[in-house]
Amino acid sequence: MALSDVTVRNAKPAEKQVKLFDGGGLFLLVAPKKLGADGKPLPASKLWRLKYRFGGKEKLLALGTYPATSLADARDKRDAARKLLASGIDPGEARKAEKEARAEAAENTFEAVAREWHEKFKGQWSEKHAEQILRRLQLDVFPFIGVRPISEIKAPELLAVLRRVEKRTLETAHRLRIACGQVFRYAVATGPAERDPVSDLRGALPPVRSNHYAAPTDPKQVAPLLRAIDEYQGSFIVKCALRLAPLTFVRPGELRHAEWSEIDLDTATWEIPAKRMKMKIAHIVPLSTRAVAILRELHALTGQGRYVFPGHRSPLKPMSENAVNVALRLMGFDRGEITGHGFRAMARTILDEVLHVRPDFIEHQLAHAVKDPLGRAYNRTSHLAERRRMMELWAEYLEGLKAGAKVIPLRKSER
Repeated sequence: MALSDVTVRNAKPAEKQVKLFDGGGLFLLVAPKKLGADGKPLPASKLWRLKYRFGGKEKLLALGTYPATSLADARDKRDAARKLLASGIDPGEARKAEKEARAEAAENTFEAVAREWHEKFKGQWSEKHAEQILRRLQLDVFPFIGVRPISEIKAPELLAVLRRVEKRTLETAHRLRIACGQVFRYAVATGPAERDPVSDLRGALPPVRSNHYAAPTDPKQVAPLLRAIDEYQGSFIVKCALRLAPLTFVRPGELRHAEWSEIDLDTATWEIPAKRMKMKIAHIVPLSTRAVAILRELHALTGQGRYVFPGHRSPLKPMSENAVNVALRLMGFDRGEITGHGFRAMARTILDEVLHVRPDFIEHQLAHAVKDPLGRAYNRTSHLAERRRMMELWAEYLEGLKAGAKVIPLRKSER
């Protein structure tokens, strides 16, 4: 006979366990009665169990406890298990697999995978960049989806996170979108996720209006800047950095971290190691005659130390990242006119549009990702002779501007 709610509710424990069968293998197991410390009987322990056979063996499946699991609930679970059996699936093994999947999902949260990804790749970034990425994730992503299994996160949920950041700064929201995309792609490659939902967010955030680093790209504006640098009355070390910035047009961080061990004044070559380059590829900067002269002059002052441009407070550290920009402001140039990074844009524009240097020579000297016509990446010595001539031409051109030579009008070259 099938059980009833009343029968289940009134079932009492006995000296031995009691089994009350409902049908289809379902039964209520009433545990033997137990006495408490006061000698009084404890409430009956009633457990739902399902007896079934699979692969010729008798097995038992727990379906919950009464009254948390009612008779109707237990029957639903029994029916679901019997459907699995009809499909050739062991319900016990299916439950075990589901439990393991839940445990795996709990371990593979977004935060756990993101931290694993960050730890694996941080060696390919600068220390500052690595810190920025982790800090952004900690502030704006982990508090909202950090504990969520990465496999369960969908595009709308991620967009909601980015929308919060967008209200504060759109650029940071875009940077986080890129970082999250890298985390999801890493998860897809390593197993915790099946797809990258960030790809579904293309166009969901407004585009960021590009703010290029300010720089004078008209030769008429360059001459006064070069004269102002020559007349700068501040620190001699900073003045040398200001004079070398337009001649080498490297990134500000690459310039201020320059070490004497990287520079060979006799061969007029500066070799920047991969670990200090943005693209993590070693870079060669051919030094013009004027650049070498400036460095020889500076060598007399700082050549016994590690850094070409040591810090004001300690020679054991490089010059402050704000030193060049502060000097430019003291000379009367605001940030809308020129920044330390702007010397790169100045060189790229004028070399291309006035001096008609081949664009790939310029891009390679800027340490951008340049490829040859067959799609192969150039190595650090590619076109070194041509780039050396370009750097000498550039130095002579700047010297001519500073001396008041006739300015060639700025116009786009025809190729």
